Amino acid sequence: MAVKDYIRQRFFPHMWCQGCGHGIVLNSLLRAVEELGMSKNEIVMVSGIGCSSRISGYVDFHSLHTLHGRALAFATGVKMSKPELNVIVPMGDGDALAIGGNHFIHAARRNIAMTAIVMNNRIYGMTGGQYSPLSGFGKLATTAPFGNIDHDFDIAKLAIAAGASFVARTTTYHVQQATKIIKQAVMHEGFSVVEILSQCPTYYGRKNKLGDAAEMMEWFKNNTTPIGSKAKEENPGLIERGIFIQEDRPEYCDEYDKIVEKAQGGRV
Repeated sequence: MAVKDYIRQRFFPHMWCQGCGHGIVLNSLLRAVEELGMSKNEIVMVSGIGCSSRISGYVDFHSLHTLHGRALAFATGVKMSKPELNVIVPMGDGDALAIGGNHFIHAARRNIAMTAIVMNNRIYGMTGGQYSPLSGFGKLATTAPFGNIDHDFDIAKLAIAAGASFVARTTTYHVQQATKIIKQAVMHEGFSVVEILSQCPTYYGRKNKLGDAAEMMEWFKNNTTPIGSKAKEENPGLIERGIFIQEDRPEYCDEYDKIVEKAQGGRV
């Protein structure tokens, strides 16, 4: 199948602002699915509420557009009932780490086989540019006109600490890397977290005087480096990208099946 075959073309043009990075994420996701040769019936996409969550409306997969912050809870139900399906959960700052933070850490802890794609644009874009758990100390937002005093999460460190068995980070500038990482995440048998730094020129970029979309993507190019590079040693402020962890661990659905088998066999 071609990339265009995975799109619900009747819902285009999309609702994202000009220059938004989420369309680039959608492109990388579709290319990953195409390269894996998956049929549309093998995939379920579950999303909550927000700019990033609109992706589920644009793909011609089985999809659920659910409650804000609860996408991983719904996705867990889908995976438990149909473990043979590939479940992909596109999320933003709030869905993943604010209202959805509890679901995030427990999905990671259980190591249930699904792929969480966290689009980190450091702002709540759909509802007017409020600061998020990822905005960062001192950054400006509509709800922080004098500067944000909350410190941000490191998504990769949080995911690893919570027990995710695949954790990676890339950016919308590094589109080929994004496609490659998403492919690996989808095929991984465990909870996969892919953080993608994504530009929001409308709210985050404008408020913090970071320029237009091209300039924000240039920032991703100049301020990130591959994991373990010498550049990181020389400049600790650089953001690392690549795969932080990829481990084989017992997967939740497989272990649940073993419990069912024991119960049906009458063994304690």
